[in-house]
Amino acid sequence: MKPLHPAYFKDGKLYLIDQLLLPGEERHLAYDDPAEIARAIRDMVVRGAPAIGVAAGFGMAFAARRAAELPASERAAAIENAARTLRAARPTAVNLAWAIERMQRAIAAHLDSPGLAEAALREAQAIFDEDYEACRTMGRLGGELIPDGATVLTHCNAGALATAGYGTALGVVRGAVEAGKKIRVLADETRPYLQGARLTAWELWRDGIAVTLITDNMAGWLMQRGEITCAVIGSDRIASNGDVANKIGTYTVAVLCREHGIPFYVAAPLSTIDRRIASGEEIPIEERSSDEVTVIAGKRMAPEAVHARHPAFDVTPARLVSAIITERGIARAPYEESIARLFER
Repeated sequence: MKPLHPAYFKDGKLYLIDQLLLPGEERHLAYDDPAEIARAIRDMVVRGAPAIGVAAGFGMAFAARRAAELPASERAAAIENAARTLRAARPTAVNLAWAIERMQRAIAAHLDSPGLAEAALREAQAIFDEDYEACRTMGRLGGELIPDGATVLTHCNAGALATAGYGTALGVVRGAVEAGKKIRVLADETRPYLQGARLTAWELWRDGIAVTLITDNMAGWLMQRGEITCAVIGSDRIASNGDVANKIGTYTVAVLCREHGIPFYVAAPLSTIDRRIASGEEIPIEERSSDEVTVIAGKRMAPEAVHARHPAFDVTPARLVSAIITERGIARAPYEESIARLFER
Protein backbone atom coordinates (compact mmCIF):
# COMPACT_ATOMS: atom_id res chain seq x y z
CA MET A 1 0.00 0.00 0.00
CA LYS A 2 1.36 3.40 -0.98
CA PRO A 3 1.73 6.04 1.78
CA LEU A 4 -0.80 8.85 1.42
CA HIS A 5 -0.71 12.01 3.55
CA PRO A 6 -3.28 14.72 2.72
CA ALA A 7 -1.59 17.27 5.01
CA TYR A 8 2.14 17.31 5.73
CA PHE A 9 4.96 19.73 6.63
CA LYS A 10 7.87 20.23 4.25
CA ASP A 11 10.42 23.02 3.69
CA GLY A 12 8.74 25.38 6.11
CA LYS A 13 5.23 25.04 4.69
CA LEU A 14 2.09 22.95 5.08
CA TYR A 15 1.19 21.00 1.96
CA LEU A 16 -2.40 19.94 1.32
CA ILE A 17 -3.66 17.61 -1.38
CA ASP A 18 -6.50 19.55 -3.02
CA GLN A 19 -9.34 17.09 -2.47
CA LEU A 20 -11.66 19.15 -4.64
CA LEU A 21 -9.67 18.01 -7.69
CA LEU A 22 -9.53 14.29 -6.94
CA PRO A 23 -9.68 11.82 -8.58
CA GLY A 24 -8.91 13.68 -11.79
CA GLU A 25 -5.80 15.47 -10.53
CA GLU A 26 -3.52 15.07 -7.52
CA ARG A 27 -2.30 18.61 -6.79
CA HIS A 28 -0.33 19.53 -3.65
CA LEU A 29 -0.83 23.13 -2.49
CA ALA A 30 1.58 24.97 -0.17
CA TYR A 31 0.43 27.17 2.75
CA ASP A 32 2.08 29.21 5.48
CA ASP A 33 -0.75 31.64 6.31
CA PRO A 34 -3.26 30.69 9.08
CA ALA A 35 -6.09 32.55 7.32
CA GLU A 36 -5.44 30.69 4.06
CA ILE A 37 -5.40 27.38 5.91
CA ALA A 38 -8.75 28.28 7.49
CA ARG A 39 -10.12 28.99 4.03
CA ALA A 40 -8.83 25.63 2.77
CA ILE A 41 -10.62 23.91 5.65
CA ARG A 42 -13.85 25.83 5.03
CA ASP A 43 -13.77 25.16 1.28
CA MET A 44 -12.98 21.45 1.82
CA VAL A 45 -9.60 21.47 0.12
CA VAL A 46 -8.78 19.44 3.22
CA ARG A 47 -11.56 17.56 5.03
CA GLY A 48 -12.10 14.78 7.53
CA ALA A 49 -11.95 15.55 11.24
CA PRO A 50 -8.40 14.31 12.03
CA ALA A 51 -6.92 15.90 8.87
CA ILE A 52 -8.63 19.18 9.74
CA GLY A 53 -7.02 18.98 13.18
CA VAL A 54 -3.60 18.40 11.63
CA ALA A 55 -4.03 21.36 9.27
CA ALA A 56 -5.20 23.62 12.11
CA GLY A 57 -2.22 22.56 14.20
CA PHE A 58 0.21 23.76 11.56
CA GLY A 59 -1.90 26.89 11.05
CA MET A 60 -1.35 27.72 14.70
CA ALA A 61 2.36 26.94 14.36
CA PHE A 62 2.60 29.46 11.54
CA ALA A 63 0.73 31.99 13.69
CA ALA A 64 3.32 31.42 16.42
CA ARG A 65 6.13 31.85 13.91
CA ARG A 66 4.72 35.23 12.92
CA ALA A 67 4.02 36.20 16.53
CA ALA A 68 7.65 35.48 17.45
CA GLU A 69 8.62 38.50 15.34
CA LEU A 70 6.25 40.82 17.23
CA PRO A 71 6.83 42.67 20.51
CA ALA A 72 6.06 40.40 23.45
CA SER A 73 3.03 42.51 24.40
CA GLU A 74 1.35 41.80 21.03
CA ARG A 75 1.93 38.08 20.74
CA ALA A 76 -1.02 36.76 22.75
CA ALA A 77 -3.53 38.82 20.75
CA ALA A 78 -2.05 37.63 17.45
CA ILE A 79 -2.29 34.00 18.54
CA GLU A 80 -5.89 34.45 19.69
CA ASN A 81 -6.86 36.06 16.38
CA ALA A 82 -5.44 33.12 14.44
CA ALA A 83 -7.19 30.65 16.74
CA ARG A 84 -10.52 32.44 16.25
CA THR A 85 -10.16 32.42 12.46
CA LEU A 86 -9.27 28.73 12.32
CA ARG A 87 -11.94 27.68 14.82
CA ALA A 88 -14.68 29.33 12.75
CA ALA A 89 -13.79 27.39 9.59
CA ARG A 90 -16.06 24.39 10.34
CA PRO A 91 -18.15 23.87 13.49
CA THR A 92 -18.92 20.14 13.67
CA ALA A 93 -15.51 18.42 13.61
CA VAL A 94 -14.30 18.53 17.22
CA ASN A 95 -10.71 17.74 16.19
CA LEU A 96 -10.47 21.30 14.88
CA ALA A 97 -11.12 22.89 18.28
CA TRP A 98 -9.14 20.14 20.04
CA ALA A 99 -6.02 20.80 17.96
CA ILE A 100 -6.31 24.57 18.35
CA GLU A 101 -6.66 24.31 22.13
CA ARG A 102 -3.71 21.94 22.33
CA MET A 103 -1.58 24.32 20.25
CA GLN A 104 -2.66 27.29 22.39
CA ARG A 105 -1.43 25.51 25.53
CA ALA A 106 1.92 24.69 23.92
CA ILE A 107 2.33 28.22 22.58
CA ALA A 108 1.39 29.83 25.91
CA ALA A 109 4.15 27.86 27.63
CA HIS A 110 6.74 29.37 25.27
CA LEU A 111 5.14 32.74 24.47
CA ASP A 112 8.04 34.78 25.87
CA SER A 113 10.73 32.33 24.78
CA PRO A 114 13.09 32.77 21.81
CA GLY A 115 12.18 29.18 20.93
CA LEU A 116 8.47 29.96 20.45
CA ALA A 117 8.31 29.14 16.74
CA GLU A 118 10.26 25.89 17.10
CA ALA A 119 8.16 24.72 20.07
CA ALA A 120 4.91 25.38 18.20
CA LEU A 121 6.14 23.51 15.14
CA ARG A 122 7.17 20.52 17.28
CA GLU A 123 3.67 20.39 18.78
CA ALA A 124 1.99 20.55 15.36
CA GLN A 125 4.22 17.75 14.09
CA ALA A 126 3.37 15.73 17.22
CA ILE A 127 -0.34 16.04 16.38
CA PHE A 128 0.41 14.69 12.92
CA ASP A 129 2.59 11.83 14.20
CA GLU A 130 0.17 10.80 16.93
CA ASP A 131 -2.80 10.72 14.57
CA TYR A 132 -0.94 8.56 12.07
CA GLU A 133 0.07 6.08 14.77
CA ALA A 134 -3.46 6.11 16.22
CA CYS A 135 -4.88 5.18 12.81
CA ARG A 136 -2.40 2.32 12.45
CA THR A 137 -3.40 0.98 15.86
CA MET A 138 -7.13 1.38 15.12
CA GLY A 139 -6.58 -0.50 11.89
CA ARG A 140 -5.01 -3.42 13.68
CA LEU A 141 -7.64 -3.56 16.43
CA GLY A 142 -10.60 -2.97 14.13
CA GLY A 143 -9.31 -5.37 11.52
CA GLU A 144 -9.77 -8.17 14.03
CA LEU A 145 -13.54 -7.52 13.98
CA ILE A 146 -13.80 -8.01 10.21
CA PRO A 147 -14.18 -11.65 9.14
CA ASP A 148 -12.20 -13.07 6.25
CA GLY A 149 -14.19 -12.76 3.03
CA ALA A 150 -16.27 -9.85 4.35
CA THR A 151 -17.98 -7.22 2.23
CA VAL A 152 -17.67 -3.91 4.10
CA LEU A 153 -19.96 -0.94 3.47
CA THR A 154 -18.43 2.53 3.91
CA HIS A 155 -19.99 5.99 3.85
CA CYS A 156 -18.20 9.25 3.03
CA ASN A 157 -14.39 9.08 3.16
CA ALA A 158 -12.73 8.08 6.42
CA GLY A 159 -9.48 7.00 4.83
CA ALA A 160 -5.96 8.33 4.62
CA LEU A 161 -7.34 11.49 3.00
CA ALA A 162 -9.34 12.25 6.15
CA THR A 163 -6.44 11.79 8.58
CA ALA A 164 -2.69 12.25 8.83
CA GLY A 165 -2.54 9.05 6.82
CA TYR A 166 -3.83 5.42 6.75
CA GLY A 167 -7.37 6.30 7.84
CA THR A 168 -9.97 5.45 10.47
CA ALA A 169 -12.71 3.40 8.80
CA LEU A 170 -10.49 2.59 5.82
CA GLY A 171 -7.69 2.02 8.30
CA VAL A 172 -9.80 -0.85 9.67
CA VAL A 173 -10.17 -2.19 6.12
CA ARG A 174 -6.43 -1.83 5.55
CA GLY A 175 -5.72 -3.54 8.87
CA ALA A 176 -7.86 -6.51 7.87
CA VAL A 177 -6.16 -6.72 4.46
CA GLU A 178 -2.69 -6.51 6.02
CA ALA A 179 -3.71 -9.38 8.33
CA GLY A 180 -4.18 -11.50 5.21
CA LYS A 181 -7.97 -11.34 4.95
CA LYS A 182 -9.78 -11.04 1.64
CA ILE A 183 -11.94 -7.94 1.96
CA ARG A 184 -14.28 -6.32 -0.53
CA VAL A 185 -15.58 -2.77 -0.04
CA LEU A 186 -18.87 -1.27 -1.18
CA ALA A 187 -18.40 2.51 -1.17
CA ASP A 188 -21.49 4.68 -0.87
CA GLU A 189 -21.08 7.56 -3.33
CA THR A 190 -22.10 9.93 -0.47
CA ARG A 191 -24.19 12.72 -1.91
CA PRO A 192 -24.03 15.62 -2.19
CA TYR A 193 -20.22 16.01 -2.12
CA LEU A 194 -19.46 12.53 -3.49
CA GLN A 195 -16.60 11.81 -1.11
CA GLY A 196 -17.21 8.08 -1.50
CA ALA A 197 -17.14 8.20 -5.28
CA ARG A 198 -14.29 10.68 -5.65
CA LEU A 199 -12.09 9.86 -2.65
CA THR A 200 -12.81 6.47 -1.06
CA ALA A 201 -12.95 4.65 -4.38
CA TRP A 202 -9.74 6.39 -5.49
CA GLU A 203 -7.88 5.48 -2.29
CA LEU A 204 -8.87 1.83 -2.39
CA TRP A 205 -8.18 1.51 -6.13
CA ARG A 206 -4.76 3.10 -5.49
CA ASP A 207 -3.99 0.42 -2.87
CA GLY A 208 -5.31 -2.48 -4.92
CA ILE A 209 -8.19 -3.21 -2.50
CA ALA A 210 -11.36 -4.50 -4.18
CA VAL A 211 -13.95 -1.73 -4.24
CA THR A 212 -17.35 -1.34 -5.89
CA LEU A 213 -19.13 2.00 -5.98
CA ILE A 214 -22.85 2.13 -5.17
CA THR A 215 -25.34 4.97 -4.90
CA ASP A 216 -26.49 5.80 -1.38
CA ASN A 217 -29.96 4.37 -1.97
CA MET A 218 -28.70 0.90 -2.95
CA ALA A 219 -27.40 -0.12 0.48
CA GLY A 220 -30.73 -1.33 1.91
CA TRP A 221 -31.47 -3.63 -1.01
CA LEU A 222 -27.98 -5.12 -0.91
CA MET A 223 -28.35 -5.75 2.83
CA GLN A 224 -31.69 -7.44 2.16
CA ARG A 225 -29.93 -9.74 -0.30
CA GLY A 226 -27.25 -10.63 2.24
CA GLU A 227 -24.47 -8.95 0.25
CA ILE A 228 -23.11 -6.75 3.08
CA THR A 229 -21.29 -8.18 6.11
CA CYS A 230 -20.86 -4.99 8.16
CA ALA A 231 -20.60 -1.22 7.91
CA VAL A 232 -17.54 0.72 9.08
CA ILE A 233 -17.67 4.51 9.19
CA GLY A 234 -15.65 7.36 10.69
CA SER A 235 -16.86 10.27 12.79
CA ASP A 236 -16.47 14.03 13.16
CA ARG A 237 -17.59 14.11 16.79
CA ILE A 238 -18.66 11.52 19.35
CA ALA A 239 -20.54 12.52 22.50
CA SER A 240 -19.72 11.01 25.88
CA ASN A 241 -22.81 8.78 25.63
CA GLY A 242 -21.65 7.30 22.30
CA ASP A 243 -23.87 9.32 19.95
CA VAL A 244 -21.96 9.77 16.69
CA ALA A 245 -21.95 12.74 14.30
CA ASN A 246 -20.80 11.86 10.81
CA LYS A 247 -21.47 12.73 7.19
CA ILE A 248 -25.15 13.13 6.33
CA GLY A 249 -26.64 9.74 5.47
CA THR A 250 -24.76 7.84 8.19
CA TYR A 251 -27.87 7.60 10.37
CA THR A 252 -29.71 5.99 7.46
CA VAL A 253 -26.97 3.37 7.13
CA ALA A 254 -27.14 2.66 10.88
CA VAL A 255 -30.92 2.17 10.81
CA LEU A 256 -30.61 -0.20 7.85
CA CYS A 257 -27.90 -2.18 9.64
CA ARG A 258 -30.10 -2.56 12.73
CA GLU A 259 -33.04 -3.73 10.61
CA HIS A 260 -30.90 -6.38 8.89
CA GLY A 261 -28.86 -7.51 11.93
CA ILE A 262 -25.58 -6.20 10.49
CA PRO A 263 -22.79 -4.78 12.72
CA PHE A 264 -22.37 -1.00 12.48
CA TYR A 265 -18.86 -0.02 13.56
CA VAL A 266 -17.43 3.47 14.14
CA ALA A 267 -13.67 4.07 13.94
CA ALA A 268 -12.29 7.29 15.44
CA PRO A 269 -9.34 8.47 17.54
CA LEU A 270 -9.88 9.63 21.11
CA SER A 271 -9.44 13.22 19.89
CA THR A 272 -12.81 12.88 18.13
CA ILE A 273 -14.62 12.06 21.40
CA ASP A 274 -15.99 15.21 23.01
CA ARG A 275 -16.45 14.39 26.68
CA ARG A 276 -17.71 17.91 27.36
CA ILE A 277 -21.08 17.10 25.80
CA ALA A 278 -23.54 14.55 27.16
CA SER A 279 -25.28 13.57 23.92
CA GLY A 280 -25.53 14.17 20.20
CA GLU A 281 -28.21 16.80 20.77
CA GLU A 282 -25.42 19.21 21.73
CA ILE A 283 -23.41 18.72 18.54
CA PRO A 284 -23.65 21.70 16.15
CA ILE A 285 -24.62 20.59 12.65
CA GLU A 286 -23.05 22.57 9.84
CA GLU A 287 -25.50 23.72 7.16
CA ARG A 288 -23.63 24.25 3.91
CA SER A 289 -24.57 25.98 0.67
CA SER A 290 -27.54 24.60 -1.27
CA ASP A 291 -25.42 24.95 -4.41
CA GLU A 292 -23.48 21.90 -3.32
CA VAL A 293 -26.71 19.93 -3.75
CA THR A 294 -28.13 21.56 -6.86
CA VAL A 295 -24.90 21.91 -8.84
CA ILE A 296 -22.70 18.98 -9.92
CA ALA A 297 -19.44 19.58 -11.81
CA GLY A 298 -20.56 23.10 -12.64
CA LYS A 299 -23.94 22.05 -14.04
CA ARG A 300 -27.16 22.91 -12.25
CA MET A 301 -29.34 19.83 -11.72
CA ALA A 302 -32.47 21.61 -10.41
CA PRO A 303 -34.51 24.62 -11.51
CA GLU A 304 -32.97 27.96 -10.58
CA ALA A 305 -35.86 28.86 -8.28
CA VAL A 306 -35.59 25.67 -6.20
CA HIS A 307 -33.74 25.85 -2.89
CA ALA A 308 -32.05 22.77 -1.41
CA ARG A 309 -31.19 21.80 2.16
CA HIS A 310 -27.66 20.72 2.96
CA PRO A 311 -27.06 19.70 6.57
CA ALA A 312 -23.53 18.31 6.19
CA PHE A 313 -23.82 15.84 9.08
CA ASP A 314 -26.35 13.79 11.00
CA VAL A 315 -26.26 12.14 14.43
CA THR A 316 -26.53 8.39 14.94
CA PRO A 317 -27.82 7.40 18.41
CA ALA A 318 -25.47 5.22 20.44
CA ARG A 319 -28.09 2.44 20.58
CA LEU A 320 -27.46 1.79 16.87
CA VAL A 321 -23.67 1.56 17.23
CA SER A 322 -22.22 -1.94 17.61
CA ALA A 323 -18.76 -0.75 18.70
CA ILE A 324 -16.48 2.30 18.66
CA ILE A 325 -12.93 1.45 17.60
CA THR A 326 -10.19 3.72 19.04
CA GLU A 327 -6.42 3.56 19.42
CA ARG A 328 -6.85 2.59 23.08
CA GLY A 329 -9.28 -0.22 22.50
CA ILE A 330 -12.83 -0.98 21.46
CA ALA A 331 -15.76 0.52 23.33
CA ARG A 332 -19.19 -1.12 23.49
CA ALA A 333 -22.47 -0.26 25.18
CA PRO A 334 -23.00 1.11 27.76
CA TYR A 335 -20.82 3.79 26.19
CA GLU A 336 -20.73 6.22 29.09
CA GLU A 337 -18.78 3.58 31.01
CA SER A 338 -16.66 2.10 28.23
CA ILE A 339 -15.63 5.51 26.83
CA ALA A 340 -14.65 6.71 30.30
CA ARG A 341 -12.47 3.61 30.73
CA LEU A 342 -10.65 4.37 27.46
CA PHE A 343 -9.57 7.75 28.83
CA GLU A 344 -8.44 6.20 32.11
CA ARG A 345 -5.93 3.91 30.37
